[in-house]
Amino acid sequence: KVKEPQETEFVMMREGQILFTYLHLAAEPRLTNFLLERKITAIGYETVQINGYLPLLTPMSEIAGRMATQIGARLMEKKYGGRGILIGGVTGVPAAEVVILGAGTVGSNAARVALGMGAHVTVLDRVPQRLRELSHLSQGQITTFVSRPYNIEKAVKYADLVISAVLVPGGKTPCLITEEMVKKMKPGSVIIDVSIDQGGAVETIRATSHSNPTFIKHGVVHYAVPNIPGAVPRTSTVALTNGTLPYIQDLAGKGFKKAVLEDPALAKGVNTYRGAVVNEAVAMAHALQFTPLEKLL
Repeated sequence: KVKEPQETEFVMMREGQILFTYLHLAAEPRLTNFLLERKITAIGYETVQINGYLPLLTPMSEIAGRMATQIGARLMEKKYGGRGILIGGVTGVPAAEVVILGAGTVGSNAARVALGMGAHVTVLDRVPQRLRELSHLSQGQITTFVSRPYNIEKAVKYADLVISAVLVPGGKTPCLITEEMVKKMKPGSVIIDVSIDQGGAVETIRATSHSNPTFIKHGVVHYAVPNIPGAVPRTSTVALTNGTLPYIQDLAGKGFKKAVLEDPALAKGVNTYRGAVVNEAVAMAHALQFTPLEKLL
């Protein structure tokens, strides 16, 4: 599966099943409890991990990051509620100020596209090394700040477009942009919260949809579609299948137990097993007991 199970699909799930999909359980208490009640073996694409690398989240993050800038450029147009700004400006007219929270896969891809479109780009991250790498790759064209409340408030205030690209693997996204910060933003500026899948990093945000993608609060356009790559399904399907198929073949060919024992990356992807939460970040998000997977195998 791709998207996390919807409530209408809960009746299809049964004990002993293996569910392999995007789960985002830190933001889904009802789904988490249902998986535990039904004793579903739930493996999250977004938590399969190889030495800190997320092979099944990365292709979708690349797409979401690149699209976030494209979408933001459009939403800055006057007819969508934006300030009426061309992202790259023109001769004699300055480019838009694009501020990106997070220098991971989503953030770096968003920055790459924004820079290519001629915007002035600022990136904030709590890890200086990530900022250093991004600055080096852009040959110093990207302005960088360490992510602290003061720096976030300062950057958001002058931004024409803010892209939230914050990720805590398996965990709930911290609120980094408060409502007070949003109130100080320019009228007609745009926020795109790519981290809405995990709860969002903006206090004023709520999930939207492809059919009704935006709302305006405090004069700021908010966009928070949880499944941005769904807008480009041909690209997304091939990119995701390239990553997931080897794991699906292992699960089908070897069975769950042998597959996770032989592949630590896949084992890290398991969120619930035999009625227990085996992902620590998910357990913390819902104040549930955490049980290491190896104790249950």
